[in-house]
Amino acid sequence: MSEDWSVPAWTIVSALVVVLLLAAALVLSTVRGRRRAARDRAAAQAESAQLREQVAEIARRLDAAVAAPVAAPVPARPPSDASDYVITRIGTAEEPAPVVPAPVFADLVMRESVVQAASLVAGLRRALAPETRNRIRFEMRREVKRSRKQRRADLKTARREWEARQRADVDEDSAA
Repeated sequence: MSEDWSVPAWTIVSALVVVLLLAAALVLSTVRGRRRAARDRAAAQAESAQLREQVAEIARRLDAAVAAPVAAPVPARPPSDASDYVITRIGTAEEPAPVVPAPVFADLVMRESVVQAASLVAGLRRALAPETRNRIRFEMRREVKRSRKQRRADLKTARREWEARQRADVDEDSAA
């Protein structure tokens, strides 16, 4: 075997250096991304702890407000100033919202899904029916024939106008 390489040594070395630089950049990017993710996670945990404290404080206030006796309603302002409203009671509902049992809800959802799927299938079956395809094919042929006819007529008109201009130019040249 000979010592001669088919590729110069500097190209192999430069390719190796480029690959090493790319690998180092990839490692550096990964490390920075992990550090950023850890910082974001710590910030999110601190924020969630703060929000938990706020929710607990609000719950304590609501419990204290419910336990306190209800004060007399505050008289509202005269009707001339309709932009201000005074809320006298919170949390009292005249009648609860209707609730559908879970099996009935699931049945309603399934029925609606089945109806939508059936209508989609029926529409596709109708759109892909041989009669519909033949009608579309017939209309397309008719439109193609009409457009060809129109193009021929436009071409004839353009040709006549061009020939008329040519004759007018020849007449002007012979008259001069």
